[in-house]
Amino acid sequence: MGILLGILIGAGVLAAFGGLLWYVWRRVIRDTTTPGSGWRRVGTVAFFAGPALMFAALAAERGGAPFLLQQLLAWPGFMWMAFALYLLLALLVGELVRLAVRWRYQARPAIEDEARRADEAGKGAQPQENSEVTRRVFVARTVAAGAATVAAATVGYGTYNVLRGPKIKRVTVPLAKLPRAAHGFRIAVVSDIHLGPVLGKDFARRVVDTINSTQPDLIAVVGDLVDGDVEDLAPAARPLADLRARHGAFFVTGNHEYFSGAEQWVEHVRDLGLHPLENARTELPYFDLAGVNDVQGEGEGEGPDFGKALGDRDRRRASVLMAHQPVVIHDAVKHGVDLQLSGHTHGGQLWPNNLIADLANPTLAGLERYGDTQLYVTRGAGAWGPPVRVGAPSDITVVELASRQA
Repeated sequence: MGILLGILIGAGVLAAFGGLLWYVWRRVIRDTTTPGSGWRRVGTVAFFAGPALMFAALAAERGGAPFLLQQLLAWPGFMWMAFALYLLLALLVGELVRLAVRWRYQARPAIEDEARRADEAGKGAQPQENSEVTRRVFVARTVAAGAATVAAATVGYGTYNVLRGPKIKRVTVPLAKLPRAAHGFRIAVVSDIHLGPVLGKDFARRVVDTINSTQPDLIAVVGDLVDGDVEDLAPAARPLADLRARHGAFFVTGNHEYFSGAEQWVEHVRDLGLHPLENARTELPYFDLAGVNDVQGEGEGEGPDFGKALGDRDRRRASVLMAHQPVVIHDAVKHGVDLQLSGHTHGGQLWPNNLIADLANPTLAGLERYGDTQLYVTRGAGAWGPPVRVGAPSDITVVELASRQA
């Protein structure tokens, strides 16, 4: 039954995707060209090459294809994904333009229509038909060109937002159990760097330099560091060895580490000088820092174990938990965590995907309280798939802990 349901859902998704693709092709290619023309044939081939590249890029990344092939497919395939989204949205807005033109054409004064009929009566009906066709093609080309321009500009700006690197965000979080001596303790929180076939060593260097510029007391890398194998991405991850903080840099797995092979990355980040917290805890001078594996690890018997990470600690001490996905907040509440640091959501990354991501996560981005536990979710430093962010700027957050005794 479960398999059948999965097949039906998959078929429905593909059907919806195919329908939307046909709609975009119709508005951009069919409505703007003449039947049988070279422009229509070339445009159709170019148009359908986009989704083919997108699926190829996804398959190459998840299937462990040679890294060079992943790189060759990633940029055109993933960029088409973002461009197609905003082209679709712009074309939907363009339907309003079509309706307005049609309404204006049909609502012309009767005297104008009478004059046109009288003129066409002497010349035959063909000019009216030609005029109607010309008008429709002109409107179609105008809407298609406008939609393509808006989509390209949006994707271009969103790409710039990613490649320039994350901005620094600062948040103050008061903790009732934090001693006065720890007032102002700074944790640099970074998530979702997504080093892979698109974002590489230069991007990692930009992230590391940004983190170090904040002079944090501690660095928390809360998952989705990479999309790929250590063999391919070790050079890209090398700048992480330069992370500097008084109490060190700590790491927990995200779901993408399990797509890539979590065990190899846990060992590699340890070699780079980071401290992995695999369902584990360390006692810092002023509070307990714990970390749990990502829920994706449950399929491999390596999922989050809150009992192991937090079960026997002294609850009189303040506690900070690193957990990639915000959805585990309710387990954190049960175990008396004071602050959970998470990522995963990307803040939605591409508007209007934030509306869907908001439904799937207890907190999309920012600081919220759940009982006696506070949850902070960063939008992340990088991007998955298309290196594009729209309406969800990347960040590295400096969480400054505040003691209520200060």
